[in-house]
Amino acid sequence: MKHRTPSQSTALSRRALLAAGASAAALAGFPAIVRAQARELVVGGAASMAPWMNGTMTRHFERKYNAKLTFEGTRSLVNLEKMQSNRNRQYLSVVLMDDPVMIMAVNENLLEKLTPAIAPNLAKTRPDAIHMDGMWANYLQPWQGIATNTRALPQGVASWADVYEPRFKGRVVLPSLQNTEGLANLVMAAHLETGKPIDQAQYDIAAGFKKIATLKPNLLTIYTQIPQAFNLLEQGEAWAIPSAFSSVVVPRERERAPIKLQAPKEGIFVGPAGIALVRGAPAPELARAFIDELLGKEMQDILLPETFAFPSNVDAKPPEGLPPGIKTYGLDWQFVARERQAWVQRWDREMAI
Repeated sequence: MKHRTPSQSTALSRRALLAAGASAAALAGFPAIVRAQARELVVGGAASMAPWMNGTMTRHFERKYNAKLTFEGTRSLVNLEKMQSNRNRQYLSVVLMDDPVMIMAVNENLLEKLTPAIAPNLAKTRPDAIHMDGMWANYLQPWQGIATNTRALPQGVASWADVYEPRFKGRVVLPSLQNTEGLANLVMAAHLETGKPIDQAQYDIAAGFKKIATLKPNLLTIYTQIPQAFNLLEQGEAWAIPSAFSSVVVPRERERAPIKLQAPKEGIFVGPAGIALVRGAPAPELARAFIDELLGKEMQDILLPETFAFPSNVDAKPPEGLPPGIKTYGLDWQFVARERQAWVQRWDREMAI
């Protein structure tokens, strides 16, 4: 029998999504329905989203639905607090939050389940990007590879295993396990140690700690603050930062900094960028339309150059420079949420340099 991981068991199957497609047919007049109701939609998200949310997304949505879109940019935990404090009279209709915070919102019954009847483009969303039976979905996700200094490594790196080689002694910078991006390195270390498929290796964290400890001779530093780490990379003191986010690296690439984000042969990780419908949301039809737009191929293709992210819609084009058919991996954030505190404590004990 094929092993199913916990993340797979909570995702909607493609078959179930397609079977629900018939329900979506009732939404053929979706924009017309929306135009008949409240004319303002308030969306909460990360402050870093403001350029594309207040620009491309707002222009598209307001023109198509003849409605005002207001974006409130802050941290995911602040959005959670807003929903908690306004539980009986919500003013946010849609939230864009990290997956670990989405889990907290689900546990407090603050989100409405998404279905293809509510958002038809859910049927075109990768199954691994739909969580807890549709309580939220990922849209455009920052992807994680290995950031390298192009002067020190003009040929880049081919594999996640490369940074363990002796030639990298004192040249590798790692994100702390306190940082979201740091978790991918522990999972990849487990894969390299055990040979298990990556989606299974993420549950063998003991093996991950065993392998990543062998990287210590190659470490220049471990960071919690991104700017200082990337200064070391751009200056050439560091040669590589494994599991860096595209949203950090690609803008600097375009500004001609001597760095590049590599997509190793084993594949890339995608970040926890989620979208959800707030329970009791005002303007619910506008909210559903917004979610459907952001999950759609058209909008993901349009936003791709601005977000430097990987699309969740199976028909959307991947970012430029990625090999065709590159494998993508997401973490089981429910598992991470249960175990992360213990991992951080172990990391601080065993990875100090």
